[in-house]
Formats: sequence, structure tokens, C-alpha cells
Amino acid sequence: MNSADFSGQSLHSASLYPELDATALTAFAAALETGDLTGLSPARAAEVAEARSVAVFSRGKVTGADGDLLDAALWRHTGLRPRPVIVMPSPWTNLGWLAYAVQATLFATRGYNVLAYTARGFAGSQGEVDVAGPVTKVGFLGDSYGSGISQLVAAHDTRVDAVAALSTWGDLGEAFYENSTRHVSAVQALLGAAARARLSPQTQSMFENVLANRDIDGTLRWAEARSPFTHVKELNRRQVPVFFAHAWHETLFPGNQTLRMFNELTGPKRLDFSIGDHSGPEMSGMLGLPNRIWTDAHRWFDHHLRGIDNGIGAEGQVLSEVMWSQALEPRPTWHALTEEVRRLYLVGGGELAREPEAGWSVGVLCGVDTPATVAEEIVKSGYAEIAGRPKSYPTGDIDRTVAAVWTSAPVEEITRLRGIPRLRVTYRAANPRSSFVAYLFDVAPDGSAYIVTHAPYTDLGSAADSLVGADIELQATAYDVPRGHRLMLVVDARDPFYGEANLPRATLAFTSPEATPSYLDLPLG
Repeated sequence: MNSADFSGQSLHSASLYPELDATALTAFAAALETGDLTGLSPARAAEVAEARSVAVFSRGKVTGADGDLLDAALWRHTGLRPRPVIVMPSPWTNLGWLAYAVQATLFATRGYNVLAYTARGFAGSQGEVDVAGPVTKVGFLGDSYGSGISQLVAAHDTRVDAVAALSTWGDLGEAFYENSTRHVSAVQALLGAAARARLSPQTQSMFENVLANRDIDGTLRWAEARSPFTHVKELNRRQVPVFFAHAWHETLFPGNQTLRMFNELTGPKRLDFSIGDHSGPEMSGMLGLPNRIWTDAHRWFDHHLRGIDNGIGAEGQVLSEVMWSQALEPRPTWHALTEEVRRLYLVGGGELAREPEAGWSVGVLCGVDTPATVAEEIVKSGYAEIAGRPKSYPTGDIDRTVAAVWTSAPVEEITRLRGIPRLRVTYRAANPRSSFVAYLFDVAPDGSAYIVTHAPYTDLGSAADSLVGADIELQATAYDVPRGHRLMLVVDARDPFYGEANLPRATLAFTSPEATPSYLDLPLG
């Protein structure tokens, strides 16, 4: 095995972790257990040897609170001295705790006892874990599904002293119904990745509700109890330190809902935003390669569990990776990213202008897709972005009969978008239910474009043929628009990532009333 020992495409195509190779991870775990380093690369063999010199590795079953059994692995140091513990609930994958084999080993060599377990319903696990024992402090770390579990446990178990939540959610209801719009592709991806898992009848029913567009209120109530945002007061009461890592173009759990959770926390906190999609930015660390997100997770626990003064507490609450320069920008708080807001108005000639204009109308035909889409493929498109190959959009191919388009003048200097763009737009829908998706593009002089951010919107309550006022936040961004490029706002009525509310061949007529003009607010840093 080479430096990317655990990278492979051997998993089912529905996996949310396409780079992880189950065979290589199993071999690594076997070497931890037996000491037989045959077949391991020198780097992997050295990690195994170092871990075995300081800790005993074992795997088996642990008993959950309800008496059921969980697949688990334990890295336990010898001796009587109490040590801090890291508990790692598995991601949404049938790999279970194996996904963490490398990082758990690295935590063990840093002096932690580590318990990694497979979440209920995946692989051989049956129930929920109950962690106890003579320890000094406890940290919970999870990626994706495990990150939500980590936050919820920390909110209700006083033994948890710090959390690291990677590619996580804060408000599961908002992740499923962003601006009342169903995240159909996200739910389909979750179901596909759990094809071999044992979903509870209630969980299966909730996912199917989203896909079938039924019982929205019931699904939101189910999601509320499973949303860390619902329990933020408990985290704040104990001032639990929380580290978040997220991707700008996250397609499973869009960033704004996690950002809302982050801004409500009053204890020590840190947020790392990176280029890519779900679990992509932290994936190289799972493969055993250098990774700044995992490095900061280690530093976070070293500081808050072991009391090491490593400087992480003084580095600011937010670290953002700028598209597409990959420059890292630290900020003391989230709100410090945005220094001013520039308002551009939507006008009838298809321009984003400095002054409003009333009386125009632009029609959009529903039910027809356009080249303006969120991404090529959920989750996997983010890997191309990380590799420096973001999707290029041919803006000249966008049919203006099925999409409304507004374009700015070429920017005279680099325009640094930092924060949450906001769109206010008015439209008339012939039917009582309507939806659209708004995209913000960076357009080069040759007409090719990269997506900056987007957001869907759905109206379910207005009367037919009435004016609908939509105030929406596009997903947060840190993006540098090069000199001479234009910003383009595209609004269409269909995107395969979302469930639409429009009737086939219906129309939406966008306009800008004099009293409430349509505009786009750009956050500048």
C-alpha cells in the first residue's frame, strides 16, 4: 500500500465516502490487533508500531443504553493514570468505525484513549452507546452523521467536555426543507448510502415523506428533536467548546443552517469553511495524509481536554478558505468577515444596477431544466473543486425563456465576497404553489462561469395570481471575483437537486414594485 493506502473506488457507488477503501482499512485494523505489518507501507507500518507501543487495541461489542450491542474499537493506554477520552460515532456509512481507523490511531499516539463505534443500524451495530469509566475529560468527535450525534450527546451528557463536528448539521429541518424547498437529491443520497443499513420504520418514513412531498409538519417535528440547534441552550449553559468544519458548496447539509447554530453558541467555538462538498475537505486526513482540519481537531482537544496552551484559542473563531485561491483567512468572529454591503438592483434590461427600476416584468417557463444547476453530482463534485477543477458553466447556453438573468458591469478590481448574499425579489405566480432556484455566478469575459453560491425558494401559501415577495439568504461564501469579470444572477424554476412546487408549463413573472424593489445584497470583505 502507498501513501494513499485507504483511497479506492471499491465501495458501492452510493457511498458518501467514495475515497475510502474498506479492504485497506480492514488490513490496517488487523495490523493494530496482531502486530503483523505485512503488506503495509512504511508510513502505515510506522503508525501501527507507534500506536501499539503506547496503547492496546481491541475490537468487539459494547453495550448500548438499551442493552443492544454496538460494533466498536478501543485504543486504551496501559497504566493507572486517568487519560482524556475521544469518542467517535461513525459517519453515515456501512464502513462504521473503520472510517476513523487512522485518525483514532493518531489520537491514541497523542495520549488519548479512543473509543470509535459504529452508529446504530449500520453494519453489525444494534443499539446506542453509553460511555462511562474512570477518565479525566471526554471529547466527542464525529464526521457527518457522527457529528450530529456528537453535538446531541454533548448537549445532554455532562461528561462531555468538548466537541469536534465535521460536515455537520445544526438544523436538520432546514437541511431537508431549505426555504420550504425539499432537498430531494440529498435525501436520495442518504437513502442510497444506507441501503444496507437497518433504518427504523420512523426514519424510513420521514425520508420517504420528503421524497413524496407529504406530512411536512410531521417531518419537521421529527427533525427538530434531532437538531443540535434545538438544544443549543444546554450547550451554552455548560459552555461546551465546539469545533465545526464545513464546505462552502455542501450539498447534504448546506452551510447556513450550521452557521446559524455556530452563531448561537456562547462558549469557546471555531468554524472552518473550506472549498468542496460534504466530507471532502477532511477526507485526506481519513486517508492518513496531512490535513489542516484534522490537525485543528487534534489541537482543539489538546487545548480543551489536556489544557495545552497551543494558541488555538487566540486564533479567532473563523478560518475560511477562499475560492479559488485557497488562501486562508482567519477572522475573530463570523460577522467580521463582512465589512460592507453593496446593493445591486434587478432591472428590466437584464442588468444588476446601482439604481432601482420599476414597471418591468420577466417571465420564466416552469418545468424545464437549464445549464444552471447546483452541481454535477451530489458530494462527488466537491472533489473536483478541491482538486482545482470546479465545474465550468456555459452561460450563453442558458435559455432566457426558461430562466431570468441579470448581469453586472465588469468589476473594476478584485471583488471579495465574504458572508451571506441576500436576494429580495417579487414575482407573480399563476398557481397557488411556486418555487425557483437562484444562482450567483462569476462570469469570465469569454462567457464561461463558476458558481459562487445559490439557494432555492418555495412559496406554499399565496393565492393564485398574486404577487409573492421572496426574501432569501443565498448560502454563505468567501469568493474573489477577478478584475474584469461580471456577476450574474440566474433564476430558473427547476433544478434536479430540489423538489419543485410549480405545475408543468406554468410561468413565473419576476418584477420590481416601486415600493419594494428587487435587489441583490453583496457582502464585501
